[in-house]
Amino acid sequence: MTSYRNSDPRPAIMEGTPPPPAMRVPLIDWDRPPWNRWTFQRVRQILPTAPIRRGATVSPLPEATGTLDALGYLRRDGTRTTFAEMLDATYTDAIWVWKGGRVLHESYHNGMDARSLHLLQSVSKSLTATAGANLIAEGLIDPAAAVTDYLPELAATAWNGATVQQVLDMTTGVRFVEDYEVRDSDIGKMDYASGWKPAPPGTDVSGWPQNMWDQITGLAVAEAPHGARFKYRSIETDVYAHLMERVTGQRLPQILSERLWQPLGCAEDADISLDPLGYGLACGGISASLRDLARFGLAYLNGGRVGDRQAIPASWVADVRHGTHGLFNEESRAEFPNGSYRNQFWIEDRALPRHYCLGVFGQMIFVAPDADMVAVKLSTWPDFTSSDLLLQTVDALHAIIAADP
Repeated sequence: MTSYRNSDPRPAIMEGTPPPPAMRVPLIDWDRPPWNRWTFQRVRQILPTAPIRRGATVSPLPEATGTLDALGYLRRDGTRTTFAEMLDATYTDAIWVWKGGRVLHESYHNGMDARSLHLLQSVSKSLTATAGANLIAEGLIDPAAAVTDYLPELAATAWNGATVQQVLDMTTGVRFVEDYEVRDSDIGKMDYASGWKPAPPGTDVSGWPQNMWDQITGLAVAEAPHGARFKYRSIETDVYAHLMERVTGQRLPQILSERLWQPLGCAEDADISLDPLGYGLACGGISASLRDLARFGLAYLNGGRVGDRQAIPASWVADVRHGTHGLFNEESRAEFPNGSYRNQFWIEDRALPRHYCLGVFGQMIFVAPDADMVAVKLSTWPDFTSSDLLLQTVDALHAIIAADP
């Protein structure tokens, strides 16, 4: 069964008591199309999770003043489209747009609503790193220090000699193959180690990692000098998260709650998937609501402030916007020609303070301080990655920036 757009008839996935066999989510493919259009809003029904608790105070968030559906613009390929057409073409589940001090658009699709949680995939990386920014501000983590100062066990791995900042920027030389379509690649083995997937049928898993710590400590090959190149590898975020747990003595859901979710004034508990040892998957396991992600984006727009509180250290926000943005690779330049990667954020253009949080299958938070703009988009693309679907969304965001407020 292929995937479907919002404008297409919706198949009866997991409907009925019991659901018919053809409509039951296969655990080996729960995150793939068409099943992801159902499962990304229902991870708690698929995987073990832990809550990321909200606090007692909810930060106010304005309601939308209108809609952008009729906004027309030219795509970079010269074709004309509208915002509404882009939402359908890019398998949108929810979207929120702020510009010039007001909410221009908020809409929900594919059965989602304002209280629904949605899997964030690698947007989780940016949330985790931001919670860690408060640990840096507290003096518990030094980005210039060696990773082995905090996790001495990694002296026997390819991370030996790498700094914390190199882990954050994904510039270590550790070999980790992130090929989403190959089930026995390193990222495929992560699906198994993290508890996301059963082993592929017929696979001998006797040499596979049984949990995330096993996978981290089993990576012994360095393919480049630390700091010499950028290469996107999800495991780097999990190294940083284990470091966060080590210095605090807390589990990641509690760290995220106390140092991010509560300071932001989120309205809903988020959650995070757990591996067999109870470790929360930092690189992609968080689910959250659209409006709470809007609170996160607005905090970055406002220099880390939420009302009269400094929820995110101002120095960290400045470093994301203007830090050392020297490294990238050709694959990433195909989408962001003058871009870079810093502190688990994607930098659109090193000459601008704009940054993205991005996750596979179309998850996005966009912050453009130069345009007083924030956008959050949750999606369920039919492919893990798609330059076309990403750039369709980027073209729409650029059109909003260019339009009158």
